[in-house]
Amino acid sequence: MRYACKVQYIGKNYAGSQIQFRNGCQIETPTIQGELEKALCTLIIGRNTEDNNRPIKTIFSGRTDRGVNSRGQVVHFDTDKTIVASEFVYHLNEILPGDISVTDLKEVNPTFHAQKSAKRRHYRFEFVNRKYKNAFDGDLMRVKYEVDVERMQNSLNYLIGEHDFSSFKSSGTLNPSKICFIERAECRRVGDRIVIDIVGNRFLYNMMRTIVGTLLEIEGHNLSSIHMKNVLDAKDRRKAGQTVSPYGLTLLEVTY
Repeated sequence: MRYACKVQYIGKNYAGSQIQFRNGCQIETPTIQGELEKALCTLIIGRNTEDNNRPIKTIFSGRTDRGVNSRGQVVHFDTDKTIVASEFVYHLNEILPGDISVTDLKEVNPTFHAQKSAKRRHYRFEFVNRKYKNAFDGDLMRVKYEVDVERMQNSLNYLIGEHDFSSFKSSGTLNPSKICFIERAECRRVGDRIVIDIVGNRFLYNMMRTIVGTLLEIEGHNLSSIHMKNVLDAKDRRKAGQTVSPYGLTLLEVTY
């Protein structure tokens, strides 16, 4: 049987969501996937296994980097054991670290795939827009100059639709994908914080963080919002802004 669960986590203490390998060997760094699979094995198999051949394998809707949070990551796994969802979720959360939790679990069709079946993903980036620091800012990025939210929204509008997002794709990734469809891109001010929401069918590696970096380049140099379109059309990562800090980035929801 195949089960899907919704996973929330704070990414600060993990090297991203996915178990990582180098030269065919697993890198022994803490990941969300590693912790989740250990907990699943404890409940389903009856033991905690540390080797690379865990009998319970998880598939995530997408990868998130070190420091990125999630409120709606979707994960699927297969098992031949029947699970009573309410009891299972309770016990699973008792085993998982305090910064990871499962909020929902249900049996799904065997053809369901957490990554390939996803229709859209919703990411949110928040940063502080204030000259002076606050003890409660936490790890959020602080932009000291005042940004123009209306200009930021005008810049984001150029991203809506289907485009080649090569300019916002990390130059270090080997994945050849570059076409994405952005359904919604919005920016607003909430007190002294700026909230940026982008919904798309898929996101390239570091795409969201590079879009934010380009927005801040426009704001920091008082450029016209059309600069975003010029960067998009260039299909050249060197034309975009820097890749900003992962802190403040959250995967809010994945829909199917």
